[in-house]
Amino acid sequence: MSEQAAQEEQDFKVAMQQLSAEAEKILPMLPVEANSDSPEAKEETEQTQTPDSFAERLYGLENSVLHRLEQMATQMEASRAAAFAEQFKKIDEQLTSIRSSESVNQQLFDSLHGELLKYRDNFLHESLQKPFIHDLVYLYDHLNGLCEQLSTAAQEKGKRSRVSQWRDNLENAIHSLVEILHRFDVREIEPRERVDRACHRVISFEPADFAEEDGTIVMRVRRGFVWRGKLIRPEEVIAKRFG
Repeated sequence: MSEQAAQEEQDFKVAMQQLSAEAEKILPMLPVEANSDSPEAKEETEQTQTPDSFAERLYGLENSVLHRLEQMATQMEASRAAAFAEQFKKIDEQLTSIRSSESVNQQLFDSLHGELLKYRDNFLHESLQKPFIHDLVYLYDHLNGLCEQLSTAAQEKGKRSRVSQWRDNLENAIHSLVEILHRFDVREIEPRERVDRACHRVISFEPADFAEEDGTIVMRVRRGFVWRGKLIRPEEVIAKRFG
């Protein structure tokens, strides 16, 4: 039995005891039935019996019982309302706790998911793509070197020579190679006017006449590449240096 039901039962017992006490106060005042054959009993009954007084006492007892029952019903309703309010409060606290727990779990899941994606990308790059990308970059260098040699030879022999056609074909092959690198999210370092140590490696310096020219890039010797924001190879350049 719950605590609330036990309290209601106790209140009911107390109320019944009080009503019983009130009834005992009234009942002794009621006339006692005697032997009808005795003249003395008939006389005593006629003298003591007062119908109006008896009805008043009975009516008072009825009102007292009804009033007490109404009080009990009111108290029980108030007790139940308080119990329901307390129960609803506990349910609301549990729901709030569940929502908070779900929010924390979602944050943990998002963090773990991000770490797994980062690990996957690093694994793919370091174990699979990086060696292959480096080979493609070296191939790009060799083809560019060969293209420059053919360009020099084509200038010596004329534009309509077979060497000039070889150079054009080689330039198309280099362009296709760059497209392959782009599919692997590899991008060339964009040309810049001044040296950036984060993406440039200066292999030679030329003297600068003015201090404002210090760090100015004169020539791009070998192209640099980045993969998803990470430097694969710095761009090799020749820059000016003052003093």
